[in-house]
Amino acid sequence: MELLNDMALFVEVVKAGGFRRAALAVGMPNSTVSRRISGLEKAIGLRLLHRTTRKIELTEAGQIYFERCKRIVDEAKLAHEELGEMLAQPTGVLKASLPVDFANIYLAPLIVEFARAYPGITFEFDLTPRLVDLVSEPFDIAIRMGHPPSSNLIARHLSDLPCHLYASPRYLKEFGEPDHPGELARHECIAFPATKPHVWTLHKAAETLEIAVGGRFQANSVGLIQRLATFDQGVAILPEKIVGDDVAHGRLRRILGEWEGPPTPVYAMTETRLLPAKTRRFIEFLREKLSVYTKAG
Repeated sequence: MELLNDMALFVEVVKAGGFRRAALAVGMPNSTVSRRISGLEKAIGLRLLHRTTRKIELTEAGQIYFERCKRIVDEAKLAHEELGEMLAQPTGVLKASLPVDFANIYLAPLIVEFARAYPGITFEFDLTPRLVDLVSEPFDIAIRMGHPPSSNLIARHLSDLPCHLYASPRYLKEFGEPDHPGELARHECIAFPATKPHVWTLHKAAETLEIAVGGRFQANSVGLIQRLATFDQGVAILPEKIVGDDVAHGRLRRILGEWEGPPTPVYAMTETRLLPAKTRRFIEFLREKLSVYTKAG
């Protein structure tokens, strides 16, 4: 058990990036943490960390040992928690990175419902469009819209949000409303950044068209694309629930009604498959609640 505790402490030091922060996290003196890691190195017979006055760095042996230790420590924590679940509901702090617009519109009411169901869990949310690093940053989970890039992270599919084409009434009055997807080529189209010329794939029943589009604006934020469309800057493909309020108040209007864009996938990203109960329950809850949008689409 002492070896496992020292392995867990070593993992904490590496994740915290230093002895002082690790000591604060585990609630023990800095000198004790340093002494125990030194003892671990002596027991192994290899140096695991390069120490400087400002930071620590893993040696080659330390990197190998960290990867093995982290899996072992995660397994031990999971086994302990699974037994604990037999007696109590999940507890702890759930730290999640969420897309800004998706969190505000889709997730906020679901988070409230989840919190009521699991009163032992507290929450720390970071709303950002950037792709956080789940390995080096202290997040349990990241919710992402769009197909995840290739990586070592674990991606769990939650839902596919149906998307349609929208523009503001003023834009349509000035530039005309397209009657066919082919006419989009002469319109301002607001899109996500792409490494090659933009092609929108549109569907109507069994029919599929690929339309080359262009425009002055590209953005990696659904919310900004939505706002630009309401400010009469062009046509956008957006999830229907995101623009529900704008449509209801006449700021946007759906066009080419029988056509729709590719659904926007939503994924839960984690660093490992070995998830604590708080994270696993959150993913299961979101998958169940968000599946209604996939079915609706």
